[in-house]
Amino acid sequence: MTLLDNDIRTAPTVADRVRTATAAITAAPGLTLSWLVIATVLAWALVPSLFTKYSPLEGDSDASFSAPSLEHLFGTDRLGRDLLARTIYGTSTTLTATLLAVALGFVIGSAIGLLSGFLGGRVDAVIMRFVDVLLAIPSLLLAMTVVTALGYGTVNIAVAVGISAVAAFARVMRSEVLKVAGTDYVEAAYGSGAGFGRVVVRHVLPNSVSAVLSLAALECGTAVLAVAALGFLGYGAPPPDPEWGLAVSEGRDFLATYPWISLLPGIVIAVVVLSTNRIGRALGEKR
Repeated sequence: MTLLDNDIRTAPTVADRVRTATAAITAAPGLTLSWLVIATVLAWALVPSLFTKYSPLEGDSDASFSAPSLEHLFGTDRLGRDLLARTIYGTSTTLTATLLAVALGFVIGSAIGLLSGFLGGRVDAVIMRFVDVLLAIPSLLLAMTVVTALGYGTVNIAVAVGISAVAAFARVMRSEVLKVAGTDYVEAAYGSGAGFGRVVVRHVLPNSVSAVLSLAALECGTAVLAVAALGFLGYGAPPPDPEWGLAVSEGRDFLATYPWISLLPGIVIAVVVLSTNRIGRALGEKR
């Protein structure tokens, strides 16, 4: 038998791939559904016009307060605007603020935790007391304080939520760095003449960052909630721009008579948060 024959016999067929995919879905249906939700939301953010024919800004006064139907799956608001269109087009604003916030918290928090854990001593003590102060303040209250100082807007919301997440990233990174800093390969790197920067970049950081990446997935759900909450309170995108928190806020005066205006965008927020948390837990279990 030739080598080519072996390759042909061992190459997976389409049926093998289908069975493998089916087994993976059956083993973790919740995780698969979570990935589908996130993929759908990302598609909404990138190409919203593919998912709705309606404008998020233009309404039909004759169709105001229409209940959910085949024509308007999420119904319409008081101005006759399609709520599904406003939810889909608002995805870009909410996810942009969320990703900026998580990236900001990840970079600043990881840098603080890395220096704190690796330098130790008084530097570690001072930095950790500062982190403890941040952790003692509720994250939403801290974000509201920061965004009030910076001013309203999507970017300022992202900065505010990112600052409120710094402490969590710093604490996790520090704990991982403390584990790695005392290992034999770090000591061997110092013994071979490597400097501080080389040891940190080549040995400490790569072996400490996996836990922080798992936390970043979980923080995405927290950030979505925080961004939506600040948008609900009026700190985010100004009306009539679509945004998830604003979509919920616009229906709060009509909860008794037209509950779908707030309820359906709120369900979207809840599903996205639950999906990101499920993915974050799965990433943490694989570490």
